[in-house]
Amino acid sequence: MKKCHRYKLTFILVWFVGMALVAFGGCRENISDESNAEKVYVPQPPDYSRGEMWLTYPSRQLPAQADVFYIPSTWEYDWYTSDGRISHYADPSRSDHRADMKIEIDGVAEYMADGCNFYSPFYRHITLDSWATLNEDTINRRFHDVAFEDVKNAFSRFLSDFNHGRPFILAGFSQGGKSVVELLKWMDNETRSRLVAAYVMGYKVTPGDTLACPDLKGARSADDTGVVVCYNSVSDVKFVKPVVAAPNVMCINPVNWRTDAVPAALDDTISVSLDPSARVLVVKGYDGSSLPNILDILNVGDYHGAEPWLYSESLRQNFLDRVKTFTQSGGADN
Repeated sequence: MKKCHRYKLTFILVWFVGMALVAFGGCRENISDESNAEKVYVPQPPDYSRGEMWLTYPSRQLPAQADVFYIPSTWEYDWYTSDGRISHYADPSRSDHRADMKIEIDGVAEYMADGCNFYSPFYRHITLDSWATLNEDTINRRFHDVAFEDVKNAFSRFLSDFNHGRPFILAGFSQGGKSVVELLKWMDNETRSRLVAAYVMGYKVTPGDTLACPDLKGARSADDTGVVVCYNSVSDVKFVKPVVAAPNVMCINPVNWRTDAVPAALDDTISVSLDPSARVLVVKGYDGSSLPNILDILNVGDYHGAEPWLYSESLRQNFLDRVKTFTQSGGADN
């Protein structure tokens, strides 16, 4: 196996060791009853003027031509306060919750900060137990009431304090990918005109999303700009998980940057092809046994947990390619 893929698989193992510690460190009960609202604890909103609410990394190639705003995925399970209230949200004021998110953020920054300045906020993401309800009304209510408020506030601070009118990339994994989709629907046209591309890793773009925002256009090649790069990975289409991957209206193969079924070799053993009907990636030759079952909904026939890492070398180059096209052409494709 090539060196780059040994690195990626090692990082996957490190990431899931962290997930295991989150899952089994301390006492966790599977509780999602919100019938008694006063017993539900919602952490205080983060103050994004404070440096500890961010992880930032300068570009390793100077001068940087663009910035990356990255939104991490779901790390916490439901947890209890000392007075017995349950919380369905991460608490960025807790150093252990920030440390969990930092594992993922540091990993993606290794390749996303090659030619871009990198910025990622800690936020009150909804818990894994919230996703395990498989009730998208519950998921969306919790997400929009709390998590997405943080994402919007952090993005506004990013624009005013860090970005200063430069081209930028949006990227996110899983719940972070959902956040990217919602940000695209929320942002104004002037801001969108500076978008190099948006990477939705391990999440979907639904027909309702494109109806709400016609500017959501799927990537069609390796260097079109102002577009959405969206993908989910499975061993077989029968393992598509609707909560993250269906219905989905766009997908591109991040190995050969095609939107048809022509397969691509990721390395000597792994091939990746796109199923045009299900709009997911079918990965063959990959040993996903290191991906633990997450509440019987993820990493069971799908490769959700590997989405940011499996294609990292392709994504590393693609960030550079799209930024180059954007800067040379003077803006996003129409």
